Amino acid sequence: MVLLFVFLGGLFTGLRSLTPTAATAWAAHAGWLKPGHSLAWIGAVPAVAIFTLGAAAELVADKLPGTPSRTAPPGLIARIVLGGFVGACVSTAGGQGAVVGALLGITGAVIGCFGGYQVRRRLVRALGTPDFVVALMEDAVTICGSLWVVSRF
Repeated sequence: MVLLFVFLGGLFTGLRSLTPTAATAWAAHAGWLKPGHSLAWIGAVPAVAIFTLGAAAELVADKLPGTPSRTAPPGLIARIVLGGFVGACVSTAGGQGAVVGALLGITGAVIGCFGGYQVRRRLVRALGTPDFVVALMEDAVTICGSLWVVSRF
């Protein structure tokens, strides 16, 4: 079951790179999640603050018309790196290995990145709503899903 949560953490990172990372930091800070010793720094106040501010900025930037696609190299690379990081944190908190967690987190992030892009694009077209509306729904799914994943331990 732990590996499913690891994959889902990566999947949500594919939707918004910093929201699951911030949720992981808050969960570690609150004691819900106890990542392995070498990853425990994510729960430190500076890490929580940096990831939270970054997530808030990303939530705003995602709605701006000039924001590049999540599938473009900078966004995709961030999702891969942070998906692996979130995966390693969740995996070690669940008693699994960091490498397996990182690989599953990366896999989830890539699927979430490309799959999320397609779902969002198709929902905008099917519902006939502005992208902004679907983006807000995607934010809600990512925030709630990320909190759900990190609160399972």
